[in-house]
Amino acid sequence: MPSIILAPIKFVSISDDSTVNFGDVLQITPKSTSKAFAGGGGGNTGDWSVSISVISFTNTIDPDVNDSNNAGNN
Repeated sequence: MPSIILAPIKFVSISDDSTVNFGDVLQITPKSTSKAFAGGGGGNTGDWSVSISVISFTNTIDPDVNDSNNAGNN
């Protein structure tokens, strides 16, 4: 289905595993996955981001072996 884009488009980073979608799509599967640990406000993105954290604790205990298996998507 065709789409009309009325707003500016901003590409922050382009790499081998990037995905850009315009219009309708049936399924988008990830080609790679990763895990990151960050404290309060550590994952904020945007042009004008403000985060005020007085105390921040991050739980990094992860007893399972496989979190996101996407070997079939490549």
